Amino acid sequence: MKSYRPTTPSRRQMTTVSYDSLSPVRRHKALTMRLKTHSGRNHRGSITVRHQGGGNKKIYRVVDFMQDRLNIPARVLSLEYDPYRSAFIALVVYADGRKNYILAHREMKVGDKVVTSEQAPLIPGNRLPLHKIPVSTFIHNVEMRRGGGGKIARSAGSQVEILAHENGKTDLKLGSKEIRKVSSFGLATIGQVSNFDYNLVNIGKAGRSRWLGIRPTVRGSAMNPVDHPYGGGEGAQPRGTKRPKTMWGKVTGGHKTRHKKKWSTKFILQRRPKVR
Repeated sequence: MKSYRPTTPSRRQMTTVSYDSLSPVRRHKALTMRLKTHSGRNHRGSITVRHQGGGNKKIYRVVDFMQDRLNIPARVLSLEYDPYRSAFIALVVYADGRKNYILAHREMKVGDKVVTSEQAPLIPGNRLPLHKIPVSTFIHNVEMRRGGGGKIARSAGSQVEILAHENGKTDLKLGSKEIRKVSSFGLATIGQVSNFDYNLVNIGKAGRSRWLGIRPTVRGSAMNPVDHPYGGGEGAQPRGTKRPKTMWGKVTGGHKTRHKKKWSTKFILQRRPKVR
């Protein structure tokens, strides 16, 4: 982590991730594109996700979450920052000359070799089918089914532990302590995702949140009664409702939102523990 001299009140607490390990290169233009920003609005222009909008312009890097080019070794050319995700990414070149962006693991360095293969060595960065990876190994960018692309453990510092293999299914212990089954034939990358200090970042000031495209959040108790169930009153008032609610009156705070008959519930062996 990188800290700063307290030249201003906001600088006193501010911390950022150190980018010393990244390569001093520009992005690979052939693997970038501009995404249109919607500021949390749907196709009709209505805000469906609040507190989004503004921020610095960003260029999207096309990251290969499949990594399904079997038995073709690749070499890491550079480690780079990605404004669209918390983890770092790596530009790799395959033996046939093709270049791709992939998620960088914690120990990755320029010049490292990676490969996707059923016979790949069990070292960080290599990608194998789950049934070929031993129990107790930590992995990331995990496919839920073969060919579906990595869906689990893609953010900074994420990793998943393999608990068991049985009847074509693999039991995984996720970062939330949830235990669930996925197909044993899906691919997964060995190791932990890079930038594991990301959760220690202190934004420091409101303006930095605006640079990230995060707009202010107003407390319900500071609103008028017409705008929120908690609104109104002279001075500081108690909530005034029996159960905590959203601004639309929907019960929250302990209320389960997962559908009872969701098809994938049968793959969840143990739900994540309740936060008290």
